[in-house]
Amino acid sequence: MRLDIEGKAAITAPTHAQTARALKSLRSYGKSSYASLTDDAGNYVQVAGGGVSCMIERFEFGGERWRGFHDKPSPVRPDGTILAFRAGNIPMRSDEWFMADQVVEVFLAFLGGAPYPPFVHWRLAPGL
Repeated sequence: MRLDIEGKAAITAPTHAQTARALKSLRSYGKSSYASLTDDAGNYVQVAGGGVSCMIERFEFGGERWRGFHDKPSPVRPDGTILAFRAGNIPMRSDEWFMADQVVEVFLAFLGGAPYPPFVHWRLAPGL
């Protein structure tokens, strides 16, 4: 596994603690606004944003890219609200906003080869 964090050196074979710490330090407006965790086969999970404004995606090598969503749409972020971070602007649906602690759970499941947490569901990522 390899953990890549914007603006920082990659971590090969990251621990759970390193992964959690890196993800909790992400900020949409900061020097590190996205991260990815990639396995040896080229599959990965990635996050953009930080804090209470995160977007999660996963990619299956040779397959599709999927966007995470959940069952509790945001009442303050309607469909079309923009997630602005250093790599660009992404229009989001109201059910695609995650908090950093949830992102950590998704990344740690991927890191450990476990099923994703039950709160996250997946749909094909837009633009594909």
